[in-house]
Amino acid sequence: MNRIVVFCGSSLGFNPIYKEAAIALGNYFADHKIGLVYGGAKIGMMGAIADTILAKKGEVIGVIPKLLEKEEVVHTEVEEMIICKKMSERKVIMSKLVDGYITLPGGFGTLDELFETLTLGQLYIEQKPIGLLNINGFFDAILLQLDKMIAEGYLKQSNRDMLIVADSVALLMEKMNNYSAEKIKPIINKVVK
Repeated sequence: MNRIVVFCGSSLGFNPIYKEAAIALGNYFADHKIGLVYGGAKIGMMGAIADTILAKKGEVIGVIPKLLEKEEVVHTEVEEMIICKKMSERKVIMSKLVDGYITLPGGFGTLDELFETLTLGQLYIEQKPIGLLNINGFFDAILLQLDKMIAEGYLKQSNRDMLIVADSVALLMEKMNNYSAEKIKPIINKVVK
């Protein structure tokens, strides 16, 4: 993979293990020449991963909506910063730039981004690997909810299986590199004809 979007929080959270995970992922990207596409902030988990890659002269592309382009938020050391109008436009731009997605701990925005990519995969609009770095069991409750959705008939196991989960950077990247999407034509083409 040449570039990966990383969805993560604009906060660091309370446990330093999450920042350490962002730094570990940033080091992996820089060492393996994988470009980062991310939300463009200099704060929180976003800042931690971007700073790590920038320190090693790796590729970092930020995509930030105009409403968040504030001095205290935007990462001014990122050379390629794409300013867009809306949050929804940000996701489309990111998608066009990357070969896969990884989600680290974060809040509502992070979960929104994760579930939108899963929905795109479910509809066969995209077939890129979608990784979840489940550090310290951060996403355990969400994973249990997905299992509940399968048990209650709201989610297919094959759709749940699109989400690649690991608790270490090395294992997650190994799984993502070995990922193979189902070879099915996009549903949207069948509907739109």
